[in-house]
This record gives sequence, C-alpha cells and structure tokens, in this order.
Amino acid sequence: MENRQRIALPTDFVRLSRRRFVTGVAAGSALLGCGLGGKLSYANPARRTAISTLAGRQFDLSIGYQAVNFTGKERLATAINGSVPAPILRWREGDRVTLRVTNMLAHDTSIHWHGIILPAAMDGVPGISFDGIRPGQTFTYQFDVAQSGTYWYHSHSGFQEQTGMYGAIVIDPLQADPVSFDRDYVVLLSDWSDEKPERIYAKLKKQSDYYNFRQRTVADTWRDIREKGLARTRDDRSMWNSQRMSDRDLSDVTAYTYTYLMNGVTPANGWLGLFAKGEKVRLRFINGAAMTIFDVRIPGLKMTIVAADGQNIEPVTIDEFRIGVAETYDVIVQPDADSAYTIFAQGIDRSGFARGTLAPSGDWTADVPQMDPPALLGHRDMGMDMGGMDMGDMNHGKHNMGGMDHGKHNMGAERDVNHVATEFGLNVDMRADNPRDGLNDPGIGLRDHLRQYGRQVLTYADIRSLAPTADTREPGREIELHLTGNMARYMWSINGIKFADAEPLQLTYGERARITLVNDTMMTHPIHLHGIWSELETGDPDYIPRKHTVIVQPGSKISYLVTANAMGGWAYHCHLLYHMPGMFREVRVS
Repeated sequence: MENRQRIALPTDFVRLSRRRFVTGVAAGSALLGCGLGGKLSYANPARRTAISTLAGRQFDLSIGYQAVNFTGKERLATAINGSVPAPILRWREGDRVTLRVTNMLAHDTSIHWHGIILPAAMDGVPGISFDGIRPGQTFTYQFDVAQSGTYWYHSHSGFQEQTGMYGAIVIDPLQADPVSFDRDYVVLLSDWSDEKPERIYAKLKKQSDYYNFRQRTVADTWRDIREKGLARTRDDRSMWNSQRMSDRDLSDVTAYTYTYLMNGVTPANGWLGLFAKGEKVRLRFINGAAMTIFDVRIPGLKMTIVAADGQNIEPVTIDEFRIGVAETYDVIVQPDADSAYTIFAQGIDRSGFARGTLAPSGDWTADVPQMDPPALLGHRDMGMDMGGMDMGDMNHGKHNMGGMDHGKHNMGAERDVNHVATEFGLNVDMRADNPRDGLNDPGIGLRDHLRQYGRQVLTYADIRSLAPTADTREPGREIELHLTGNMARYMWSINGIKFADAEPLQLTYGERARITLVNDTMMTHPIHLHGIWSELETGDPDYIPRKHTVIVQPGSKISYLVTANAMGGWAYHCHLLYHMPGMFREVRVS
C-alpha cells in the first residue's frame, strides 16, 4: 500500500533554491552529449520546423531543467536532452533497443513508453514497475520492439509530464508498410502553463471550476427566457444548481492558464510542415497534453485515418476527429500544390487551440478558422437516457430528475457477473443510471457537425482493424468498472474508491476478459491500460481494433476485450493528469 500511496500523492515540481538547482544539475554534469551538460540552456519556442529525431538501437537520454518562454515569460521546464518536446525516437520493429536514462534533476523521475508492449519491469511506473530513477542515477531500459506505428513517451512521476517531459516514438515496420506516403510528419499536441502544476492542482481542489470562465451570465439568462420562457429557464437553473454542477463544465483546465502547442510551437507562430506537388503526406497525431482533449480538422482537406494508437486500420476518410489525451491517429492527406492549409486543433471546451500550416513554401499562409461555439452538457451526458430527448428538448419541471441520486443508489464494484454492489460514499456525487453506448458517439460538441457544417466526424464505430483478430475466444469473465468522482471536492476514483485505498485488479495469465467502463461523471475520461491491448468491441468480432487508450464519454459506457498475456503489475488509469491520483488502479497478471 505504501508504494501505491506514493504514486497517488504527486511529487512536487521543486521550488528550486539556487543550491538545490546546482545540486540537481551537478548530479549529471560529468556526462557528455546528454542534454544540459551542467548548465542551463534555453529553448526557442519560435521555431516552426521539425523536432530533432534520434534513430537507432542505442539511446542516451538526459532529464534536466530547461528554460523556456512560450508566453513572454521565462519559466523552468523539465526537458529530455534539453528539448521541449523531447526528441522523436525512431525505432525499427524487431530490434532490441537500449535506452540509458540519466536523472539530472533534484528529485526522482521516470519514463513510461506509452502503448509499447514490453516486460513489466521496463514499463517505467514508479511503485509498480520499478522504484524510479534517483537524482544522479542512470537507469537502463532494454526491450525488444514487437510492434510498429506511432506512440509516445512521458514521465510517470508526479506532474513532470505537465512541465515538458514528453516526446514522440515512431516505429518503422519490419515488413512493407501497408500505407503509402511521400512525406512523414509527427504532429504532437500539448498544453503548457506558466503556473506550477502543483498550484493548478491545489486551485482545482479548492474550487473545481476555477479555470472555467464560461459560466452562465445575466445575458445568458435573458436569452434563455426569450427562447424557452421563464418557467423552463427557472427549472433548468434549479436542476443544475441543485446538483451543484454546470452544463458548461467540459474541461477542468482551460486556456485561461494553458497555451496550446503543436510540436512545441505556439499558435502565434504556428508549426510549419512543407510538402511538394503531388505528395501524399502522413501526419502522425499524438495528444501529449496533460489535460486537453482536442478536436482536429484541416479546412479544405479530407483526412484518411490509417492507424489508431499505432495499429493499422481499414482506411476511414473523415473531416474531423477527436483525439483524447494519450491517443494517437495517423492520417494521410493529399494537399494541392497551389494552396496552404491550417492544421487546426481546438480544445474540447473551445477556450483555445493549437495550429500549424501545411504549405509548399514557408512564405505561404493559410486562414485560421474560428473556433466552434462551446457545447452544453445535457441529459445524455448525465447518463439519463430519456428516449432520445436531451436537455434542450424537455420541460424539466415535469420530469423526475431522480435518475441521479447522490448517495442513495448502489453501484457496481470491481465485479464479475455476480455484480456485487457497494455504497457510493463521499467520493461520488452522481451516477449514470441509464448510460448510453459510447461507440457511435463522436462526443459532446461534435454530434451535429455533419448537419451544421458538413463535416464528417470520426466515431469509434468507424474503426476496423486491418489485421484479423488474434484471440477469437469468447471472454470467460466480465468486469464492470465505474469511473466516479465528486466535482465539488475535486475527487476522482474508480468505483468510488481512490487509488490509495484500492486493492489491485487481478487477472489470471492467459485469460480472456471483457472490461466494461461506465462513466458516472459528466467529464470525458481517456482510460489507459498499460502492457495489454484494449480490443475495442466495435461490432465486427473478426477485425477488432486494438487501442491502448479509450475515451469514455460522459454518462456513457464502452467495453473492450483483453487477453492477459503479460505477467506482472500494470498501471490502469485516467490519463487526465489531475484525475490520475484518484482514478487509478494496479492490474496484476499472475
């Protein structure tokens, strides 16, 4: 239990005195060619072109402090080899890679290889996989690369990921790539704050909507009265106020503190990707943000998605897709040589965006589109299936809102088909009594885009694996997990139990199981299972897509199959950084 508590309580990003800073840097100052080399360097966020790439089988990575300036104010980041984002690592399927990671910080660190199937001891999660990397020490990761595609790596220690410690991984296939393309770019999305992450977290614990500046105003009230009448407006307000919730609570942390980056470049500058006439361009989108879910489109260009979470899929042509924190999507585009295009990634709450430009020349520019209007949460996002009627379709004064009983209902524990129930407890303030299947739902803010804007939006139901399903057995066990929280207290949990108090979830080696996730909250949660593929049940059992991170929509449920073929302990958690301390489990395969 001590180890699990250590993960649950994040390590502070040190408020460095000069003495502690020198101590941390000096711990690795004897190393040559590995980053800071004993002195503080400076990152230039005005660059518009590619992040540096390291390729091969042997890698030396140094973690140290780095001065950056994304907002006009200099701040201290946590960087790998002096770079934010970290260098792109290029591997080849079938190779054995060795990565020597040296900690030049004044506190422990780690690197997790997100989505990579490897031995548990190499997974990089302190307290589960290993003890972490102490200041001044070097830890050697070594494993065989048994897959290809687009992945990423990041710290799994405290809040270091938020402070710049993340980078892309591209693995070239051993056999011929089924995707043809002429040019290849990583598009790494992230969120940066000048505030220390501990300060952000403390503010959220005191006031969960601290960063939400889209609360209702007097003008909104008058508009609603004109459109819906006084009685219905009053009932709407009364319902939301009684639940201590907001229908505009789409994101905990917003552009009030965040600057959204594309390949480490701010929207003011915009990342630049060049192409030549007639080229097919592969864009490897990675959401390396701490807390931001992005909606991505390239006005004027269709995107053909060819891979999801590193795995090849049957090509799907769309105009827009949502990418949850930690997900990856590879897309092919065929730009016209006579045009420039904006790669536009707007936050789910529409408070800000990241952007880049695809162009035949660096002198070309493209119009930056307006953000879409922010959506409002409704009944379906509360897990209240009202026969297709949503918040805007009802007179709330005539309907029973008891579908969200705060504290009186029972909910499923980590349970098999016997469905043993347990009380909510103080950690939970709502339950989705009638959760919808999230498979066909593009998500809040995207549901009507085909009718409104003529934009076809990706859903999970569109994804079909290019390769046949490897394990065709029916599941021998079903596990239901509820994603739970108390927004007023900013407490996140699974089945009402925070990580520090939870027992591990046990799987038997070799078993085939179905996991159903039920989102009892009104937030969108990207859930990541380490070490084992999450095989998303999209309707075709012969070509089930494999993912490492699965979005669970508010008030909805989704299921996937797992084959417990990796011995050891594995982390299983929401990838929203400030949800992770509570919404976390250890999975043990034995």
